[in-house]
Amino acid sequence: MNASSFVLILANTLMLVTGQFLWKYGLMQREKPFESIRTILELIFSPYIIGGLFIYGCATVLWLFIVSRVDLSLAYPIQSLAYIISIFGAYYFFGESLSALKIVGCLLILAGVACIGLSGKYA
Repeated sequence: MNASSFVLILANTLMLVTGQFLWKYGLMQREKPFESIRTILELIFSPYIIGGLFIYGCATVLWLFIVSRVDLSLAYPIQSLAYIISIFGAYYFFGESLSALKIVGCLLILAGVACIGLSGKYA
């Protein structure tokens, strides 16, 4: 896999995390988003939810381009970096906890992605 493919996969991953963050923020703006049909419709038409859906749609088109050029067995594990990005992003943007176990988990994910990436070079 070349550097441009990695950058595209990373961009795709960032888009997916951004979409999730927009959804989370949109939900936080509502006191009881699933209380009634009316509140659900208001939620669906929230700019944050629509923005997240739009970004997810763009990420899907980008993903189709990526998998047409990169082995899925290499591309998909790189997307697991989304877990790491979301853990640290949730800490900074939403004030969620960041424990030692979460950091160890992130390091294990990084090690796994590195092993899979190297397997493509040395297989």
